[in-house]
Amino acid sequence: MNQQQHGRLRSQFPALAQKVNGHPLIYLDNAATTQKPQRVLEAIARYYSTDNANVHRAAHALSGRATLAFESARETVARFIKAPRPQEVIWTRGTTEAINLVAQSWGLSELQAGDEIVLSTLEHHANIVPWQLVAQRTGALIRVIPLDKNGDLDMDAYLGLLGTRTRLVSVAHVSNALGTVNPVKEIVAAAKAVGALTLIDGAQAVAHLEVDVQAIGCDFYAFSGHKLYGPTGIGVLWGRTELLERMPPWQAGGEMIDRVSFAGTTFNVLPFKFEAGTPHIAGAIGLASAIDFITDLDKAELVRHEAALTDYLVAGLRQVPGLRLIGEPRQRAGAVSFLLDDIHPQDAATLLDMQGIALRVGHHCAMPLMESLGIGGTMRASLACYNDRDDVDALLAALHKLSDFF
Repeated sequence: MNQQQHGRLRSQFPALAQKVNGHPLIYLDNAATTQKPQRVLEAIARYYSTDNANVHRAAHALSGRATLAFESARETVARFIKAPRPQEVIWTRGTTEAINLVAQSWGLSELQAGDEIVLSTLEHHANIVPWQLVAQRTGALIRVIPLDKNGDLDMDAYLGLLGTRTRLVSVAHVSNALGTVNPVKEIVAAAKAVGALTLIDGAQAVAHLEVDVQAIGCDFYAFSGHKLYGPTGIGVLWGRTELLERMPPWQAGGEMIDRVSFAGTTFNVLPFKFEAGTPHIAGAIGLASAIDFITDLDKAELVRHEAALTDYLVAGLRQVPGLRLIGEPRQRAGAVSFLLDDIHPQDAATLLDMQGIALRVGHHCAMPLMESLGIGGTMRASLACYNDRDDVDALLAALHKLSDFF
């Protein structure tokens, strides 16, 4: 992507044109949430302005248009992740709700005392706590894949954890804290060999990597819209048809039913069995618009751009005196964590914000990971398609100043 092309891309994000604390905004907090292109904002506004109606069942024109856009969005998601069928795409509020859906529906109905759930040290709390709650109620046990010294999963240790009692392996595609890209195909294949199901948390992957759920071979894949240039409050659970059909509903109400009487209830077909109540219609439409935005830009080119920019950032950070990179994984996407000697991360981030530079500090909802690293938290710079070398250079210059001053 040349400079002119990147300039046109960046100009599509209104938020990036503003100044913060008197400085042009340098937005490097994309692992938490990405900014939204104008076309996504317009798609949401268009729905509320002209097509605002509830979906399904109604006979009037507005509902017809809303339903068409809503179900077309499901088809867009299915194509984006290479899902075999649109009805395998379940709308959720985000990755967190998607994982909780699997935990509460499949986990509580299938797991028994002594069954084992394999997680990793890299996981976000959203892929730990739901399984802890399920384990408490079922007697299942949680096993944890450790890390090697670079911040990659110890695959030999992982293989040693698998056995006849392993029922589920649930891991992140990309670590939100270290940016580690996990070898999910290898992880899934090993789990399949012992008859276990697999869930991949793709929240940090879909904006940075090509995702093909069939090639990965997983049973469930979850992600959020707001990390993919789409709205907040919308996400996706993809699951294999045969599994979703066996799983009981986890929320009850309208839309997810076929017939209700006081004698009993029968449930709707996929995907509606898992979509109780009025859905986030505008969110689904906005997410589809975000996916169209990425697809139109050429996802493969974006992957190359972000990979090169990440390498440039890491190389620059190595040159900052007193800066320590946290994690040196073999493959990294999106996020880079670091610490500056003798400067508290919160203090450093506040000083950077005064210069218009937005990044995140803390444990990044990965407290077990931080504990394993022997630290309380990190500073995290995370990249998106609209970032460029000027953004990275601004961050590096500011970090050099901080390092010199302290």
